Amino acid sequence: MRVVALRKHGGPEVLVDEDWPTPEPGPGQILVKVQAIALNHLDLWVRRGLPSLKLAYPHLLGSDIAGEVAALGAGVGDIVPVGQPIIVNPGLSCGRCRDCLSGRDNLCRSYALLGEHVSGGYAEYLAVPAANVVPRPASLSVVEAAAFPLTFLTAWQMLAERARVQPGETVVVLGAGSGVGVAAVQIARLFGARVIATATSDDKLERARALGADDVLNTESEDLVEGVRQRTGTRGADVIFEHIGKALFAKAILACARGGRIVTCGATTGFDPAIDLRHIFVRQISILGSTMGSKGSMYDIISHIAAGRLKPVVDRVLPFSQVRAAHELLEDRRLFGKLVLTLD
Repeated sequence: MRVVALRKHGGPEVLVDEDWPTPEPGPGQILVKVQAIALNHLDLWVRRGLPSLKLAYPHLLGSDIAGEVAALGAGVGDIVPVGQPIIVNPGLSCGRCRDCLSGRDNLCRSYALLGEHVSGGYAEYLAVPAANVVPRPASLSVVEAAAFPLTFLTAWQMLAERARVQPGETVVVLGAGSGVGVAAVQIARLFGARVIATATSDDKLERARALGADDVLNTESEDLVEGVRQRTGTRGADVIFEHIGKALFAKAILACARGGRIVTCGATTGFDPAIDLRHIFVRQISILGSTMGSKGSMYDIISHIAAGRLKPVVDRVLPFSQVRAAHELLEDRRLFGKLVLTLD
C-alpha cells in the first residue's frame, strides 16, 4: 500500500512517499480502507517535533480518517460488515481501567491519539480496534466524515462536559476560524448560548457569523478585553473557549465575568503565559483543562450532524498526492474549517 511517512522532524519536505505491506487486522481489530483524511494543526506540530513526544520511526501522521471496512480481525463478529462506510474515532485507550469502563476513556493513563503517539491514517489501509470504528450516516459524505472527529470531540468535551454551557450564557470562542473554533461556535449555539467569535481577519469573522455567531471581534484591530466588555455591557463572558495560549490567555482572564470559566485545550502561540493570580481568585474564575472527548461522545455528535444541527466545515479538498502542499496551506492559517485529503 502507499503511505506518506515521517522519518525525521522538519518541514513539509520530510513527508516521504513509500510502499508498505498492507496490514492484517489482529484480534479485535478492523482493517479500514482509507478514503479521506483531514489535516489538523497536530499534524504540523508532530511533524516539526514536540518536546515530550518520542516517535517510533517510521511514523504516519493523520488523526481524522473516514473510509470503509476492508476486513475483520478474529473475534470482531458482526459489529460492522465488510464494505460498511465508517468513521474512525482517533482516541485509543486500554478499555479495561476504571476511567475507560466509566465512559471517560480520554482520561485513561494509556490514552493515545492516532497520528500523534502511534501511527495514523496517512496510508491506504489502517488497522484499528473495533471500538474505534463508528458507522457513517448515509447523509454524510466521506469528506465531511473525515472533517469532524478530532475537532468536534475536543469542542464537545470543552463546552458540554467541562464548562457545562447553559442557555443564555455568553461564550467567547477564540480563533473561531480554526477547525476546533468552527466546532465550538456551533456547539455553543446548540446549547443555547450567545456566541462572540474572534479571529484575526474579517473574512473569517463573517463566515463565523454565518455559522451562527451572534457577534464578532477582530483581535488584530481590537483589544480582546475591551471588545468583550463592550459587547456584554461591561460584564464579561461566562465562558471563554481557549486554545490560543500565551498570546491571549492573560487577556482571556480579564475578559471573563465574575465566576466565569476559561476552558482550554491547547497553546498554539506558547504554553507559558504571564498571568496575575489575583484576577483568578478575587473574581472566582475557573480554569478548566480539556483533552479530546470520550468515545461515547462521538455518537452524540454524529446524531446532531445527521440531524443537521451541527455541520462539518470543509475549506478545501486535495488529493493525497498533494499532502506536502496541504501542510503548507495549513501553516499559512488562511483556512476556515478543515482541509481534507482524498485517496483514489
